[in-house]
Amino acid sequence: MTIGGIQKLTLIDYPERIATTIFITGCNFRCPWCYSSEIVLPEKIKKQSKISEKEILSFLKSNRNLLEGVVICGGEPCLHKDLPSFVKKIKKLNYPVKIDTNAYWPEMLRHLIDNNLIDYVAIDIKAPKEKYEQVVGRKINIKNIERSISILKENKIDYEFRTTVVPKLLKKNDIINIAHWILGAKKYYLQGFRPEKNIDPKFEKVKPYSEKYLLTIQKAISPLFEVCQIR
Repeated sequence: MTIGGIQKLTLIDYPERIATTIFITGCNFRCPWCYSSEIVLPEKIKKQSKISEKEILSFLKSNRNLLEGVVICGGEPCLHKDLPSFVKKIKKLNYPVKIDTNAYWPEMLRHLIDNNLIDYVAIDIKAPKEKYEQVVGRKINIKNIERSISILKENKIDYEFRTTVVPKLLKKNDIINIAHWILGAKKYYLQGFRPEKNIDPKFEKVKPYSEKYLLTIQKAISPLFEVCQIR
């Protein structure tokens, strides 16, 4: 597992906590709108400066009086077999840990939850089932995504689902289909698309949906969840 970056202070990545965000390199998806090509594409990862575990843990240890949590995202952290050992080291410093994942590794998710290694999970649902491969740019086994959804809906851990509403790929009906797919979940967030640093440069010219359009989607699906908001 290689650490490609760190945001030392964030007020938005971990709900209601002052946190540090750690970026793990590598991902099995190729979502064309992704903003993190430098930690997703192998040719860019090679050129990226790396941060050692020792450096991360030293920073966390020296800032325990300020920080209230740690977010581990990517790329895709759950594809790395040594993720649990890294998280154990963070937990020994008494930090709550949040994982951001694309949900493709349910066995890893189950292991982390059952061993009390994480405290919060955010799953990015990329598309409705029938459009998943088109949107993530890879052939996949959709059952992996479904298993991860089911694991979170057991309510053994605090969690959220979220979707980036990307023009040209997703429309209102697609989000409605996702909402019914994850029915029974507590929290679902809609995220606006940002045309910047996208893996596919064509998306840098795509105009984001208006807030008005996103609000119409939120209004249509909000009765299905305890919390449904736009970010």
